[in-house]
Amino acid sequence: MKIVIAPQAFKGTLSAGQAADAMAEAARAAFPDADVVRCPVADGGDGTLDALVEATGGAYHTVNTTGPLGGPVIARWGALGGGETAVVETAQACGLALLPSTVRDPLRATTYGVGAVIRAVLDADYRRIILGIGGSATNDGGAGLAASLGVRLFREDGGPIAPCGEGLLDLAAIDASGLDARLGDAELVIATDVTNVLCGPSGAAATFGPQKGATPDDVATLDRALRRMADVARRDLGVDVSGIAGGGAAGGMGAGLVAFLGARIAWGADIVAEAVALDARLEGASLVITGEGRLDWQTAYHKAPAVVANRASARGIPVLGVGGSLGPGWRKLYAEGFMALAGMATGAVTVEDAMARPSEHLKRATSRGLRAMLRRATPR
Repeated sequence: MKIVIAPQAFKGTLSAGQAADAMAEAARAAFPDADVVRCPVADGGDGTLDALVEATGGAYHTVNTTGPLGGPVIARWGALGGGETAVVETAQACGLALLPSTVRDPLRATTYGVGAVIRAVLDADYRRIILGIGGSATNDGGAGLAASLGVRLFREDGGPIAPCGEGLLDLAAIDASGLDARLGDAELVIATDVTNVLCGPSGAAATFGPQKGATPDDVATLDRALRRMADVARRDLGVDVSGIAGGGAAGGMGAGLVAFLGARIAWGADIVAEAVALDARLEGASLVITGEGRLDWQTAYHKAPAVVANRASARGIPVLGVGGSLGPGWRKLYAEGFMALAGMATGAVTVEDAMARPSEHLKRATSRGLRAMLRRATPR
């Protein structure tokens, strides 16, 4: 019997690899003779770097750069096994997790430090780069990283703008002639799990700004700033990023990477699934276990667990989904190919309990889900 364990990170508690370890322990306890295959996955957010490097037998590298508010940070990037592709998790240099909740400031936060990570990848002679852009503290439309890589962003008086969300209000002209020439030969793929456009009610500022510390007034300011960037980019770069799906990801970084660096946007879960050879690992499997921090209606919108379930169920393989909790609309996930669903926070276990001892409760929830699947499969 072959069991494939393919969770994504349980945000705030377990990495995808740690979650896979806990699930694998429960699976081996239930099926001692099973061949248990770990295959951590991700969808462009936190954990994308680790999932890709681990699954492909790659290597980690570090670079000294600056964080979202300018302080020094050490950012990791990865070289995938095979030697042709690098992965950058932009949150390593501009992530919300780098800031205490008391100092979040999306008006001033910048992606400038991401530029140094991309340069390090280019210095190492990689020309295919996967960019996981989830988890940012920024709302600067990628202006900071563009400036770091040689794009000049001017005010009306000819001086440089501040490369941050608020600074985009002063943007009058863009000159991309100084962009690092190596990017002209590079393939940049943006891995995201959202379809939000750059501006408006479903745009970057309105949708993601509040979780980064934006007040209602800040949201209005940042939305105007991103509209300004889109207008100037259309005129000076000949690229219209105002309506592209995923352009609003990571505070508009999706749109900025397209406009400034010529990147393309793709579903992060599919990129990771291909990179980790998920389909090949599913061959011959009798059971698949996947999950994330919360399984709910949003999971169905091309999140990694849903992609795993879709691909497994298409092969007739039963799928167990285990989440930190089961949120609103979780029953809709049965239509995505899940046979059974289990939550860590259930009954006497609170969300706080589950987060305090995540590995223990994940093992228990996985065991409970496996028992439910066995009961369902046993003739009566």
